[in-house]
Amino acid sequence: MTHLWVRAESRPNEARVGITPQGVAALLARGFRVTVEESATRIIPDAAYAKAGAAMMPEGSWPNAQTDAIIFGLKELPEDGTPLTHRHIMFGHAFKGQPAGRVLLERFRAGGGTLLDLEYLTDDEGRRLAAFGYWAGYAGAAVSLEAWAAQVRGGICGPMQAWPERAAWVESLRARLDGTARPRPHALVIGAKGRVGRGASALLTDLGVPVTAWDMAETAHGGPFPEVLLHDILVNAILAQPGAPVFVLAEATGAARRLAVIGDVACDPTSDFSPIKVYDRATSWQAPVLRVAEHPPLDVMAIDNLPSMLPLESSEDYAAQLLPVLETLDQPDAAVWARAARLFRQHRDDRPA
Repeated sequence: MTHLWVRAESRPNEARVGITPQGVAALLARGFRVTVEESATRIIPDAAYAKAGAAMMPEGSWPNAQTDAIIFGLKELPEDGTPLTHRHIMFGHAFKGQPAGRVLLERFRAGGGTLLDLEYLTDDEGRRLAAFGYWAGYAGAAVSLEAWAAQVRGGICGPMQAWPERAAWVESLRARLDGTARPRPHALVIGAKGRVGRGASALLTDLGVPVTAWDMAETAHGGPFPEVLLHDILVNAILAQPGAPVFVLAEATGAARRLAVIGDVACDPTSDFSPIKVYDRATSWQAPVLRVAEHPPLDVMAIDNLPSMLPLESSEDYAAQLLPVLETLDQPDAAVWARAARLFRQHRDDRPA
């Protein structure tokens, strides 16, 4: 019997979950065993999972789960260095040379476990089967506008919060922008046709912000891209990967620019392939932007769990996309999981012992 163990998220400001109570009921009906850890912060309450039939366990108890349990979470595990013996479904951020990713792979090597990375669950054509991208783009554009409005007032963007629904955030942000007595900024969205770009463009359009939409045709020449500096806000929706163009060079912090805010929704600053070269670390809910230039100001937003600012909508959307994939966990020949395991072994074995 396939056993899916849904762990509580340990990261601050992470209220999302990758499966709903309805999804738990669907797996149970297929003959799965489902355990859900209790969580005081998850957007969907424990009682809903218990009512759906999940076995409930204390938060953080997954290390003691039976070895055949598949541990399912979204964000990173506690960084305690312990060997990892289970199969884990999560966003590992470990296959692009990230320093923390190398440490994670060593933990799997030491324990004999397997990372089934949610980012790399793809169909036969290489398309991702489930993604938070739309809501990452939506929230990333919203935080970028918050940062721009703070700049206009002579300050810097303050702490973020989770919102119960997107309409509440949109109206709050609309009032903030209207209160600046300035025309709406002009935004450039790179990767506008993808999930992230569509989400960013939707939020900007909702708030009357003019959007220049770039996708493969506009970036195919590989750069340089001086037009980027002629916009007030850049929202980058292009993942760091080999061959990715550089959209913002390190020297772009100079004064000859209009660009005031970069929303790097893709957020891979430690990757050699990052297309945004003016910063080197992620930002946080408490400090949403990194000011990389003063005269004039240039702020970079690079929060790596943006969808959790809209945790209910993003969780429900993602869980609906992912459930058909989870339902194949009990099929030994399921191609999607075989590809994910093969990719993990490739990266694990590329690391020195």
